[in-house]
Amino acid sequence: MTHVSTIIAQVIKLVPRHDFDKLSQAHHKGQKLRKTSRWDQFVALLTSQLTGRQSLRDIESVMRSQRGSLYHLGCKGIARSSLARLNEQQPHTLYEQLFHTLAQRCQGRSPRHTFRFKSPLYSLDSTLIDLSLKLFPWSDHNKHRGAVKLHVGLNHGGHFPAFVAVTDGKVHDVRQGRQLQFPRGSIVVFDKGYNDYQWYADMENKGIFFVSRQRTNAVYRVLERRHIDQSSGVTSDQIIELNGSKGIEVGSPSLRRVGYRDAETGKHYVFITNRFDLSAKTIADIYRDRWQIELFFKSIKQNLKIHAFVGNSANAVMTQIWIALCTYLLACYLKFSCQLGWSVQRILRLLQGSLFARGSLIDLLRSAPPPDSPPPPQLALAL
Repeated sequence: MTHVSTIIAQVIKLVPRHDFDKLSQAHHKGQKLRKTSRWDQFVALLTSQLTGRQSLRDIESVMRSQRGSLYHLGCKGIARSSLARLNEQQPHTLYEQLFHTLAQRCQGRSPRHTFRFKSPLYSLDSTLIDLSLKLFPWSDHNKHRGAVKLHVGLNHGGHFPAFVAVTDGKVHDVRQGRQLQFPRGSIVVFDKGYNDYQWYADMENKGIFFVSRQRTNAVYRVLERRHIDQSSGVTSDQIIELNGSKGIEVGSPSLRRVGYRDAETGKHYVFITNRFDLSAKTIADIYRDRWQIELFFKSIKQNLKIHAFVGNSANAVMTQIWIALCTYLLACYLKFSCQLGWSVQRILRLLQGSLFARGSLIDLLRSAPPPDSPPPPQLALAL
């Protein structure tokens, strides 16, 4: 009789076991593991993300109830005490490196962004993941709450997180943004929270373009005024020089200043960039598309388990966050491979309902009704 794998087994096959074991050996601490392995930990926490489990006892119960399927997953059941010990003691850097490996695989499958220019486009922003100071005293963000901060560079080709860093809540956005290694020739868009004249100069020297909003108190001198098409909403297009004390000190390059009025809201925006060849309307559209990173933050907080943590130590929290992000990338890879135009949120929900069913994963994704399909006739009410 032909064996048919479960859906979760086919999802986990997207993570090559040989590569995982190499990473596990490189990111191991202490004595050799005997009864349980890092692979057991990964499968258990990945299953908890896809099934919505929120406690060690829940995870243990799910793994026990699916003992018949664990052999084909390459793992065995794991006790909650063993899982808690692994989360506490074994470095989370294993899953951080696994995330970067999966991000590179997604990069090879992702589509291009919707703009005509060929430069890679990234949005940079951060979000806080709130924690209780009583349960997580190490996460002191301010006097009233604890938090860790998730810094993300979102690739607009496929809208998946290509660059991620997880820090404590006190780390400033610009400080972490400087450490992200964006490729030469790419365009990075960010809000006013990342404004830093020294960083502008550094990106210019590295051949990286940026689009941001100008500070209201910026001191500058207009060098050139360009022709504009007022029907497109553009109100100004200028070449400027930052001649304030800080701009002169760091040797800030000449920048382009674009004014734009949104026809729908009537609000006026002022953008700055070091990209001079694109139209002023395209610069405004690039910043508008930055909203995709806000949708990403909303998606992961709604669909992944990064609020209820199964461990209280910093390493346990980081482990759970990185595995949640790996889960998101696996859903992105399926989305790019099937080319169905579905959202990652819809794929995650479909997997959650069919995780231990037997059948073809690709057939499952392709046979499900499209997102905007009308209800079947028998469900329509005759009024």
